[in-house]
Amino acid sequence: MENIEHFIEIGIALSTEKDHQVLLEKILLSAMELSHADGGTIYSVNDKQQLVFDTLINKSLNIHWGGTTGKTIDIPAIPLYEYQQPNESALVSIAATSGKVINIKDAYHVKDYDVTAAKEMDKKNGYRTRSVLTLPMNNHENELTGVLQLINATDETGQVIEFSHSVERSVHALSSLAAVIITNKQLIDQMEALFGSFSQLIAYAIDKKSPYTGGHCRRVPEITMLLAKACHQIAQGPLAEFNLSEEDFHELSVAAWLHDCGKVATPEYVMDKATKLETVFDRIELVIARLEIAALNINHNPKYDTNEKAKRLKQLADDREFLIHANKGGEFFDDDKINRVYHIAKNYPVTINSVTQPVLSDDEVYNLITKRGTLNDKERRIINGHMDVTVDMLEAMPFPKHLKNVPEYACGHHEKMDGTGYPKGLKRHQMSIPARIMAIADVFEALTANDRPYKPPKTLTETIAIMDRMKENDHLDPDLYDVFKNEKVYLTFAHQFLDKSQIDMS
Repeated sequence: MENIEHFIEIGIALSTEKDHQVLLEKILLSAMELSHADGGTIYSVNDKQQLVFDTLINKSLNIHWGGTTGKTIDIPAIPLYEYQQPNESALVSIAATSGKVINIKDAYHVKDYDVTAAKEMDKKNGYRTRSVLTLPMNNHENELTGVLQLINATDETGQVIEFSHSVERSVHALSSLAAVIITNKQLIDQMEALFGSFSQLIAYAIDKKSPYTGGHCRRVPEITMLLAKACHQIAQGPLAEFNLSEEDFHELSVAAWLHDCGKVATPEYVMDKATKLETVFDRIELVIARLEIAALNINHNPKYDTNEKAKRLKQLADDREFLIHANKGGEFFDDDKINRVYHIAKNYPVTINSVTQPVLSDDEVYNLITKRGTLNDKERRIINGHMDVTVDMLEAMPFPKHLKNVPEYACGHHEKMDGTGYPKGLKRHQMSIPARIMAIADVFEALTANDRPYKPPKTLTETIAIMDRMKENDHLDPDLYDVFKNEKVYLTFAHQFLDKSQIDMS
């Protein structure tokens, strides 16, 4: 009956406990109770084929190292093999490599095994090892996951006795069960690590695809997690009840790494468009060349006297500088500037290969009159379309339960609190707090990024002023943004990732 209770207790623990070290310690303690052992050690196998001390307990010596104690076990790992042969200098390595249970009545009177190391340890600690039970922990695929060793079984009077056959069977069953559970947990951990690495791999590929936004997919997760932790720690105000578990933080991190995964389908010529006239090359050079031809036409036109030629050439030079500046897309292009582009296109006809044409083609005009940035309306729709692709990709993935919110978190960073964002036009109440956190992170990174070809990076003062207006215009979540400012999340990030010239506030 006692054995059944032990198995029930350890079974419950194994199915609910998530900490690997705690699990191993529970297994060891249960095995010691089943066998009434005075001491025990549980080992795990590292990637160097060594047995590592995870938890060591000895009641007589009042020792409890490793496990949940946090006390380091300062004992070297035991190699399973020496010179490609099984290490036979330790009972635990013999049991591990042979796969056999070793049950010894008295370690000092055994001839089949080398127990020199055990005797030396006894001498050092003033102890006497007698009965020893060493069991390899093999999973369902007969793979070694660790070794369990018990020392000095005792009877009701406290006398040391050998480990009985029934105790051996019970402890062996326990260790086998534990090995399978631990393997399952290791597989889950490995799958989590794989998926996390895969998420970062996608971000890395996107950054490599576009050298002009090379750090964006790495920096957004940094800002996201800094702000999430700050919100988690707030104990008053609207976010006082907001808390994230370790699993929640992991879920948000995965979402942050995947937030722009749809950009794998965005053409490079759009992502990397540094000027308004850039295609394979910057067509501003062709425009300048045509203007030079126009200047020659003015100089050789007999209708113009010297003063008229000088006047027209000066205007042409001014218009050339205007177009060069307009091509950069660094400032808002108002109606006056747009009308000037149309005027220039009509005012300087040039003849090339006997064909008379405007100095600006229709496509060049269409790109030059772009009001913000370097992307025209068609290209802007292509860029914005990366969110549609992101939604399609992430919502098609069979995320496990603990990552089920990844699509919602990742796909909300271009939404605005007033519902004017994209791709779904969500309003504040329709978005989770983590999704709203990512929206702030994405805006801050975009404004401060120093690797964008179409704009210089903003300083902190400029960035915060812009984001203040975005908060007032109901584009950013006001409560989250207040935490971002008041807890100086921006400054923590800035000291790690921004140029010193950008850090103009404390």
